[in-house]
Amino acid sequence: MIFDLDGTLVDPAGGITEGIAAALTAVGLPVPGQDLLEAMIGPKLSDSLLNVAQVPARHLDEVIRRYREHYVATGIAQSRLYPGVREVLESFAAAGKPVAVATQKPQNLARKVLAHHGIDGLFLTIRGSADDETAIEGVPMGKTEIIAAALEDLDTRHALMVGDRAQDVSGAIANGLDCIGVAWGFAPDGELENAGSVAVVHTAEELVKVIDRLQAIHSAAMSEVTNDGNV
Repeated sequence: MIFDLDGTLVDPAGGITEGIAAALTAVGLPVPGQDLLEAMIGPKLSDSLLNVAQVPARHLDEVIRRYREHYVATGIAQSRLYPGVREVLESFAAAGKPVAVATQKPQNLARKVLAHHGIDGLFLTIRGSADDETAIEGVPMGKTEIIAAALEDLDTRHALMVGDRAQDVSGAIANGLDCIGVAWGFAPDGELENAGSVAVVHTAEELVKVIDRLQAIHSAAMSEVTNDGNV
C-alpha cells in the first residue's frame, strides 16, 4: 500500500493555507481566496505558487522559505489525522503488510509531520521531494517519480495507491497501479473519477473494504495465471 499524505492521511486543518497566506503577505503579494488556497494543497508547492497564486518567479524562493518557516513553527501542530486513519495503518502493521508514503511535500518535512502524529514507525518507507523541491540524486521528483521510488522500496510491482488529488491517480497509473481516491481530501467534485481512480471512498471503513476487494481480485488473478502455467 502507498498513501499520499496531505488530504489523505493528514488534514492540514488550515496549517498549509494559513502558511501560504502568511508568506504571501510577508512578501507583499496578494492572497488568493480560500477556494484557490485549498486547491494548492496536494500539487507541488512551487507549481501552485506560480500557477495558482501567480507569484512572480523572482519572489518564489522567498515565499517558499517563509512558508516553510511558518509551517514548521505552527502548521504541523494544527494538523490532525483523518478519522480511522491510525486504526487502518495499525491494522496493516499488525498483519505484516508493508506500507509507504508518497508525497510531494519535502521528504524530511513529511517525516516530521508523521512523527508529530506518532505514526512514522508504521511505514516501511517515506518518500517525498527534495527540500528545494528540485531533485533527489539527480532525479526530478514529480508525483510519478515519488510513487516509483516508494514502489521500489516496497520491492513489489503490485501495490495500491491511495490519494485525494488527480496527480495521485495519474502518478499511480503511470506506474501501473490502481488508485483509490478518498473523498475527504481536497479534490473538487469529479476530479478523482475523471482522473481514473478505481473507486472513491468516503470513510476509512469503506477504504479497507475496497482494498480487501481489490487485493482479493488480484490474488485470484495471480492464482489463475499460476494454475494456467502449470497445465
